[in-house]
Amino acid sequence: MSEAALERQIRPIYDALDHGSNKSAINACNKVLKKYTNNTLVKALKALALTRSQKVEEALVLCDEILAAAVTDDSTLSVMTHVLKGLARNSDMVAMFDNAFKQQPHSEELGAQTFFAHVRTGNWKSCQQVATRMHKQFQGDRYVYWAVTGAILQANDLGTPPNIRTLLYKLAHRHVTSCPTPSYMAVDRFHLHLIILQELQLWDEANTLLESDIGKSICSASLVCNETRREIWRKRGLYKDEGDRAQENIKNNDRNWLEFVSVIDATFASVQGSDVSEEGKSECSENIAKTRDFLTEIAKADGSNNRSASLALLELEKNAFSHGISSDESTLVDSMENYFSQFGDKACCFEDLRPCVDLGADAKSRWISFLASRESSFATTGDLQRVINVRKLQRISLTASELSTDKELCLASTYIEEYMAGVELGSSLPVTELQPADDLAILVGHAFVSLWTMTKDESYLYNAAVVLEFALTKSRMSFQIRLLLVRIYRLLGASSLALDHYRAINIKQVQNDTLSHFLLTRALTFSLSATGDLTYPSECIESSQIYVSNSQDTPDFIIRAFTSEKYSQIPEFVSFDDKLENSLQRDVVKLEHVRMRMTHEPINSDLIDMELIELKFVFDRFHHDNRDFGMLPNYQPACQPSLNDQTLMFGSSTGQGWLWYFIKIYIRALQHASDLDDIVEEKLLIGDRPKKSPEPEVQLPLRERLAIRKPEEAAELTADELQLMEWATAVSDWLEPYHDYTRPPPAVVLAEANKQNELRTGLPLRGVDLKALNGDANANGHAKKDEEAPPVKEPPQLVAQFFEHMHARFVQLQQSQSLPSDLLHVATLTQEAFLLFAVESHRFKTASVVKIYKLGALVQSLKDIRSKACTVLKTMSNDLLKIGEVAGSAERRKIFVESCKPIADFPKLHHDFVLNIAKNVGESRKKVLEGVGKGMVKICTNYGQ
Repeated sequence: MSEAALERQIRPIYDALDHGSNKSAINACNKVLKKYTNNTLVKALKALALTRSQKVEEALVLCDEILAAAVTDDSTLSVMTHVLKGLARNSDMVAMFDNAFKQQPHSEELGAQTFFAHVRTGNWKSCQQVATRMHKQFQGDRYVYWAVTGAILQANDLGTPPNIRTLLYKLAHRHVTSCPTPSYMAVDRFHLHLIILQELQLWDEANTLLESDIGKSICSASLVCNETRREIWRKRGLYKDEGDRAQENIKNNDRNWLEFVSVIDATFASVQGSDVSEEGKSECSENIAKTRDFLTEIAKADGSNNRSASLALLELEKNAFSHGISSDESTLVDSMENYFSQFGDKACCFEDLRPCVDLGADAKSRWISFLASRESSFATTGDLQRVINVRKLQRISLTASELSTDKELCLASTYIEEYMAGVELGSSLPVTELQPADDLAILVGHAFVSLWTMTKDESYLYNAAVVLEFALTKSRMSFQIRLLLVRIYRLLGASSLALDHYRAINIKQVQNDTLSHFLLTRALTFSLSATGDLTYPSECIESSQIYVSNSQDTPDFIIRAFTSEKYSQIPEFVSFDDKLENSLQRDVVKLEHVRMRMTHEPINSDLIDMELIELKFVFDRFHHDNRDFGMLPNYQPACQPSLNDQTLMFGSSTGQGWLWYFIKIYIRALQHASDLDDIVEEKLLIGDRPKKSPEPEVQLPLRERLAIRKPEEAAELTADELQLMEWATAVSDWLEPYHDYTRPPPAVVLAEANKQNELRTGLPLRGVDLKALNGDANANGHAKKDEEAPPVKEPPQLVAQFFEHMHARFVQLQQSQSLPSDLLHVATLTQEAFLLFAVESHRFKTASVVKIYKLGALVQSLKDIRSKACTVLKTMSNDLLKIGEVAGSAERRKIFVESCKPIADFPKLHHDFVLNIAKNVGESRKKVLEGVGKGMVKICTNYGQ
């Protein structure tokens, strides 16, 4: 058949794949393969369809056949790239392109694809080598800079030793200087050259480049080159020269803030370091006077059109005092007053002045008097913004002696009154616009949260919720109000309301990584997965899609940057990819999903093995904390914790220490329940292993790492979580000898896996030596071992009494009228302990194992503990159901409404509005309390025998 005829037969396969009809694509491939049994392109298309259909084992067989054929045609290589990416076999993809390039060394396109394959895997050493080879072969200048970029990225890798890092930069420098085309012919090449010179501290060469006419031209037009130039000059100590240059630029109407920073740095250059002479202070004092005159002149010329010079004056006076050059803060207060008078009607005014408000007693008194003297007017939005800035600045300046319940109530009333006056200014705005008075509503929230922090009276949280909900009726797009409500409703145990507000923010893309902690931190506390409500697990999966998207898309962006020679963007893309791939929040959410999954899905070998492997991958990562806590505004007084800290559920967030503690107990429990060891895992693993962290602790054996306990990590846990950790460790220590003794050898496990794979796909397990397995005497199942069984010991006291202790803790919280979130925390941790116990005892549920290894006494101890746990869980369940019934009652709604007396004087916050909020909060609390309670009973039914 001709090539055109074959093309006509293959076209329907592409169409089926494009439309997501994988079954049709497989059938079409089978039809073509009957005539062309060795056509690698059709095999690759079939492998792609099988991969998308989750028929991984069949796809692997085809992949191995295609890779063995050492294909070189573009179509097959392109399809195989998608297949191997889907199977996470990046090393095979690299090997495929390497082999193809070796077979056709004169193909520039294959060389580029080989380079890009290494880029996808982040193997920068190989990238540099391939690019060097391509330059020798094809003489393209851009390949020199590909090699240079590869060397720089390899040098910047965390795992690169310092001495090798220097060698790599020297290699990059040699590449650049030996290139026949000068670096200044392209901006990004010039930038690469500057970075290398900066790292190697080749200041003379850098000066030659920068002082040339073309170097000056490039820096004047390119911000990234100019920033690098500025860093080089500072490292050379040329602060005065940089300051003079910056002043000239400012005189020429350049208002880049970095130019003002250079002027200020030059002013204080003589007092840098620890040992400052009197001569240096005298010189600095003269410089301050000159800079003050210069900036004052610029500020007068700019007026209110640009605040850069006025802001620089503030920075100048603040630095003068902090360096000890000026002992009088009056000049700083003068600048603050002038700045407020000129820019007080701008939203940025508060953030600009905030770093300066830490003043001495006299200066602070003068500043507070100045703020108090400002008139409150609501005639225009500018006047309203002035009032808001005054209130914010006054609030953060409050001292501990000034804070009291009465003071905060008075402030809350003032904020509400001013909010009601200011909200009228935005009455004609579209619903998509923010109200100019929103910050006053947020200040109300601050005041009531502060009151709750001081008194622990939850009625103040009711007041905060009502005012903020009212503000949302006027400004429904305010994400800051919604984030604060998410925190408040989580504290109140109204989780469904928190979820509604979180969803209303419409989180997208990378925000799922930076903001999902607002909702998903300790999400198990509110999860109703045990009853079949998968809302929270679905949120975990949805928020994790950004990581899948990142792993697929970001390497393509890096490749495009190489292709278009945008070298300055490549390190940023690489850093972005690394921070998302190794995100702390990603793995915290993953662990939360595992905790919730175990309440819903049956605990079997598939779940245990899958989660064990994935959690071990997580445990090998070096994490970046990308969470954004600054999205929640903070206007609390400096003497108080921030609003973020005040509204954190249980007073702590789930950071690296929390993740490490929980992941250790889960890995250990899953290890005990699983038949997988390192040998079996290596055989059954399909894709590549993720890159391990270079930290020394990660190089230790897994057993040693699991035993490590650090005080700073434990500090991130609540007292109840720490109790769970100690219990789980004691259970693992107690049962570990019996697990090790009864676990079947690797040959048995692989034989069973091979058997199951043949039943499922009709194909033997890939990479398993069946002959070796058949020769193993124990390959037919469990058998008595030569060594003696470990003696059965009684459970440790901590293990036996844990559930009674948790019940006592639960009762204590009930009696102290704690928030529902605190009760749910203890209840769900007790439930989690029960599920971990089910995992630990999973192996001993099989009667044949108990009989062969004579573990009857152990099983009886397990039954006793299980029985006690079920009793406690059912008791807690009954209590939660009763509490839930009360939470949704008319009596509780009445109490809620009566608790809102501090805001009852404002007509717009009328009884019906407050009652509606009370109803919503009560129903939400009832839903979660009853859902968790019913889920606990269901879990007892599933695992209580």
